Amino acid sequence: MIVSKIDFNKAGFGTRAIHAGQEPDALYGALATPIYQTSTFCFETVEKGTSIFKGETPGFAYSRSGNPTKAALESKLAWIEGGEACVATGSGMGAVGGVLVALLEAGDHVISGDCIYGCSALVMRETLTKFGVKVSFVDTSDLEAVERAVTEKTKIVYFETPTNPTMKITDIAAVSELAHRHKIRVVVDNTFAPPPVQFPLKLGADIVLHSITKYLNGHGDVIGGAVIGTADDVALIQTSAVTKICGSAVSPFNAFLTLRGMQTLELRMARHCSNAMAVAEYLERNPCVKSVYYPGLKSSPQHDLASKQMNGMYGGIMSFELKDGIHGLDGFSAARKMINQLKMASIAVSLGDPETLIQHPASMTHANMPEEDRLAAGITNELIRLSVGLENIEDILGDFEQAFAAL
Repeated sequence: MIVSKIDFNKAGFGTRAIHAGQEPDALYGALATPIYQTSTFCFETVEKGTSIFKGETPGFAYSRSGNPTKAALESKLAWIEGGEACVATGSGMGAVGGVLVALLEAGDHVISGDCIYGCSALVMRETLTKFGVKVSFVDTSDLEAVERAVTEKTKIVYFETPTNPTMKITDIAAVSELAHRHKIRVVVDNTFAPPPVQFPLKLGADIVLHSITKYLNGHGDVIGGAVIGTADDVALIQTSAVTKICGSAVSPFNAFLTLRGMQTLELRMARHCSNAMAVAEYLERNPCVKSVYYPGLKSSPQHDLASKQMNGMYGGIMSFELKDGIHGLDGFSAARKMINQLKMASIAVSLGDPETLIQHPASMTHANMPEEDRLAAGITNELIRLSVGLENIEDILGDFEQAFAAL
């Protein structure tokens, strides 16, 4: 990690998010971390280059394996998640792929959450099995189901919490304790609830990954990912998968943009969470709405667990379903009409942006799931996923009010 005068072990979260990994540029004193937009680095001598390649001397040789801007981002991410090390990747799927390629081999077994991001599910269902890795899809919020799925070949328990898009909560500490009894690694995709909302490593997980495209960058202008964990695990993932097989290192420019975005992470997450709570309460009262899935609602069956695990913040994402029979429309038709009537919220499949984003998982993010599996995971044709933005809450609620009035 980059050496700083600040003791980050004693610093607050917001201070870490601003200062960790970033020191004034040694050459010119630039306060903001420079963008080292270069493919390769020069050596003063052959001996110096040899020493850097062997890892005997700190330094950089080629930006796919390391870059100063990328290193600053990795240091910041490790500090905010409480990990020993981090490798930043070219996308969230680069992070997922890097972990699975590095830690699995033919004959291994993975327990995967049954409701995860559609592309992650596709990798589990089709790519891993092609290379001789078996995958069991399990409701990881059910500890007994996780226990039943364990075999002597199980190497990883992988899940998202909250789940995408049904917002179900898995008890990270309980699953980690169970898995570690069997010497199994726990990998948590923390994209939906990044720090300061949720800290999987502190709850017992071994590896945490992110799509930094979402909340960590927070401005909708970056594609990137990250893996955080022990120094040994991250080194293995970086050298054997991210750098070589996958070649999925984050670009210096995207690393710079994410460093900038993370400086306001604490402030942004507080606003996302407060806005989301207000929207969830509004939807719960709305006579057109059948169900609202948001762990911050006291009516949520997992509210107590979420309150403890998510530090009372609950995140900025929710899902909901509309009732059948609204002016003769079925739930899906009503949902489609309501979404199309929104004027400020954008129809888009990402999340964590300043703008409010809304989408239809069954036909968008999870369209590649077999229908039987999708419905079993609770992703109905009526389900709508909402990423609540940073706009004034009165304007967000007003947009939904006029859209519902048009049904």
